[in-house]
Amino acid sequence: MKARVKWVEDVLFLGQSGTGHTVVMEGPAEAGGQGTGMRPMELLLLGMAGCTAYDVVGILKNSKQEISDCDVSVTAERADDMPKVFTKIHVHYKIRGRQVKPNFVERAIKQSTEKYCSASIMLGKTAEISHAFDIEEIN
Repeated sequence: MKARVKWVEDVLFLGQSGTGHTVVMEGPAEAGGQGTGMRPMELLLLGMAGCTAYDVVGILKNSKQEISDCDVSVTAERADDMPKVFTKIHVHYKIRGRQVKPNFVERAIKQSTEKYCSASIMLGKTAEISHAFDIEEIN
């Protein structure tokens, strides 16, 4: 896996993945950021949310659960002092579908966070990670 970051100006950077996708990153307003890009730590949270969402959707589909949507929200707290690592992360899954069994969702989240989601496992080295979920029944 490869990645590249190019400085544009001030605190603005372009990140490019090895697959050729680009993202705009920027420092905070207090350092001169203009609000045109995501902060690098925001990208870490998005990466973790995407990683676990991918796992949970795949596990539920493989378990023959009839899901139509998965929305993952993440909130985090950081250390006050440098390095300002994440210290607490809460992940909330909103699953929509027909007759989705809660024990299957619990199992999918557990498998993702303990076995498959590399991002969650890495961030769990510095942060206490908690999880919750809701299931919305659709007709």
